[in-house]
Amino acid sequence: MKKLLLTLALLAALATAFVWLFPAQVLKAEFARQRWLAGATVNSQEIGGERWYTLEAGQGPLIVLVHGYTGSKENWLPVMRQLAETHRVVAVDLPGWGESAPQPGADYGPLAQSRRLAAFLQAQPQPAALLVGHSMGGMISGLMAAEHPELVQRLVFMSSAGVKFNENDFARLVLKGGNPFAVYETESFQTFLRTYVFADAPYVPTPIASAIVAQRAAKRDFEKTVFTQMRLGPEAFLLQQRLPLIKQPTLLLWCDGDKIIDPSAAAVFAEGLAHSTTVMLKGCGHMPMMEQPAQVAAALLEAL
Repeated sequence: MKKLLLTLALLAALATAFVWLFPAQVLKAEFARQRWLAGATVNSQEIGGERWYTLEAGQGPLIVLVHGYTGSKENWLPVMRQLAETHRVVAVDLPGWGESAPQPGADYGPLAQSRRLAAFLQAQPQPAALLVGHSMGGMISGLMAAEHPELVQRLVFMSSAGVKFNENDFARLVLKGGNPFAVYETESFQTFLRTYVFADAPYVPTPIASAIVAQRAAKRDFEKTVFTQMRLGPEAFLLQQRLPLIKQPTLLLWCDGDKIIDPSAAAVFAEGLAHSTTVMLKGCGHMPMMEQPAQVAAALLEAL
């Protein structure tokens, strides 16, 4: 027994050392593990001069998943396994985000991205049975659906940006000219996750958090430009103006503890949309697909 305990202690020490010495590799390994569980593969294709990186799993009617600001296709891994049992599921890195590098001088504002998303959907072998947009991704997906209704049969706004909602602490900071997302030090990043993103923030080891921060810092200027366009530019509430153009059946999926896009936004969407249903999840924050993946997958399948 003593030898077993010593062996376990040594393995734990080695694992801890590996995390501290090679955090980026550990993060990649974790994503690989999640991909394996979801049966997902990484693919890429060039469309309209942009390189699209995707995670794809399953077969059947097409579900397309679009991440939010500072997000990536990996945000959707917790829900992909259940969805892929009956559908072809594609989670994208929007151009400029994730594995995709922004092109110098190109416009990555909401409207420009919505037109890139339309080009991506046009390149698919089948129309999207369901298009799911989270936060900024909801804003982009909605603008696309209003302009190209033929490309999507049903739509989901998840914790979506693009409308005026009741002011919360996050909104007040933005209105004062701040960007709460602009956290490029490990400790402030951890605080941001606990304060705004999650109702019950997962444990992220310091070296892993540092690796994430380093990846984001490399796109600091890009993030700043997109945030300004999305929250303070002339396109900030363009989606709200165009909601009446969206005729597809639409699910509004929120968490009651969202401290970034206040849940009051769901009612604004509902007022502007022709056909919508609202599902308000309990006890989660701005990332329901990561905090409550089973409930989110069930809601998406019900929407179909």
